[in-house]
Amino acid sequence: QVQLVESGGGLVQAGGSLRLSCQASGRTFSSYAVAWFRQAPGKEGEFVAATSRSGASKNYAASGKGRCTISRDNAKNTVYLLMNSLKPEHTAFYYCTARIAVLVSPTREWYHYWGQGTQVTVSS
Repeated sequence: QVQLVESGGGLVQAGGSLRLSCQASGRTFSSYAVAWFRQAPGKEGEFVAATSRSGASKNYAASGKGRCTISRDNAKNTVYLLMNSLKPEHTAFYYCTARIAVLVSPTREWYHYWGQGTQVTVSS
């Protein structure tokens, strides 16, 4: 099993940047595909980005391409999500998910482990 703890959220002005971190427990983190999702109040959860277990393959939602960068450091058991050019509509609860897999998926139910999440609020 793996436990995921997110950090790095907070309040930022429109146009600003944030880097979220997803810290995982366990010694086999390099076996896990990891993804970030977000959920705004009253809305469905939305895929943001995913990385394969090695970091060689990365997928982004259309809304995040060119603006978000997902990366990982398996030596630190951590996956990062850098978000630039933030807008108020990006305000949401962001959480990371993981599954032992070679491939990745934009479907949150596909993942087996979820973190508690971190709030991102973008002011106008």
